[in-house]
Amino acid sequence: MADTTDELAGVVDLFGALTRDELERALVELAFKQGREVEREAVASEIDRAVEGYHLVETEYADSSDAATASDESGDDGGGAETVLVAGPAAFPTVPENGPDLPHILDVPDRDLDREDLGEAVAERLREEARTAAAAGDADRAEELLDVSYDLEAWAPVDASGVRETLDSAFE
Repeated sequence: MADTTDELAGVVDLFGALTRDELERALVELAFKQGREVEREAVASEIDRAVEGYHLVETEYADSSDAATASDESGDDGGGAETVLVAGPAAFPTVPENGPDLPHILDVPDRDLDREDLGEAVAERLREEARTAAAAGDADRAEELLDVSYDLEAWAPVDASGVRETLDSAFE
C-alpha cells in the first residue's frame, strides 16, 4: 500500500484520475503485491487527509467532452457524473513499489480533465479555506494554505495572489 500522501498521488497519477473506489482497489492490490494487509477505514482516512492537504483533489467528471469542476462533495450528481481524484498541487507524485504494475491489473477508463477548469475550481476552494482560516485565526492552517497557493500557480494556470492577500491581511 502507499505509505505517504505523495504515494497516493503517484498511484492516481499513473491513471490520470481515479474514483475513490478505484483508488482503494489499487491500494488493496499494492498491499497484496507487497505482502501486506490493508484496512479500508485506514485507506479512506488517508485519502481524506490527502484531499485536505491538496495532495489529491476531488472533481466531478462526466465524460471526455465535458469540462471538469472541482468539488468537495463526493458521489453521483444523478446526471452520470462521477467524483474522481487527481494528483493535486501540493503533491510530488511518487509511484510506490509495484505501482507501475497497477495499470496492467486494474481496468480503469481514460478520463480527460480540463486542467484550467480544474485549477479555477481548486483556486475557489483555496479562497474559501483561506477566508475560513483567517476568520478563525488559524495560523497553522493559514501557513499550509499559503504554501498551497504557490503550488497551485505552478500546477495550473491560475492566479492565487488573492489568497495570499487574504492570509497576509488576517495575520499582520
